[in-house]
Amino acid sequence: MKTTTLIASLILGLFLVTAVQAQYKVGDVVSDFSLKNVDNKNVSLAQYSAAKGFIVVFTCNTCPFAMKYESRVEELNKQFSSKGYPVIAISSNDAQAKPGDSFEEMKKKAKAEGFTFPYLYDESQTVAKQFGATNTPHVYVVSKESGKLVVKYIGAIDNNADDASKADKKYVADAINSLLEGKAPAVTATKAIGCGIKWKKA
Repeated sequence: MKTTTLIASLILGLFLVTAVQAQYKVGDVVSDFSLKNVDNKNVSLAQYSAAKGFIVVFTCNTCPFAMKYESRVEELNKQFSSKGYPVIAISSNDAQAKPGDSFEEMKKKAKAEGFTFPYLYDESQTVAKQFGATNTPHVYVVSKESGKLVVKYIGAIDNNADDASKADKKYVADAINSLLEGKAPAVTATKAIGCGIKWKKA
């Protein structure tokens, strides 16, 4: 019995190590995923063959910080989608813990706000764990290099959640503008400010 328990513990330990390693850092290559959009069609990064990269935003309906940034996420998509960096928004919150973040509520939100970007449902929370996302919003800027998607920036959208007009550091926009100029972003990581993702209970 003790031997079985020890083996089980070792397997669990290896699983946890693997899970930690799966969390992306700047410079890591992103694996593609396929998630259901609010139009009931699955979306993957590979579908965007002409994209130069992506602004992947982990967000939700209910977090006050996510709501404060909704218009800024929309603006990022309008500003950079035509330049090759579309927004891909993902909600990974457990709907049991936050009914306001259910797929049906996501559909209502996207329609009411007129989102121009995909709003994907990460029901299994696999993609959030794959990326290492912890907050809403939590942004990953990825750029295509030799056919691979490489993480270039991780963190917050800017440095003022309360008032966009007073944000004097626009981390995501600055990172993408640098990439469009063929330069590495000056700032590659900041702390994501927002509500913690609501994880499913084991």
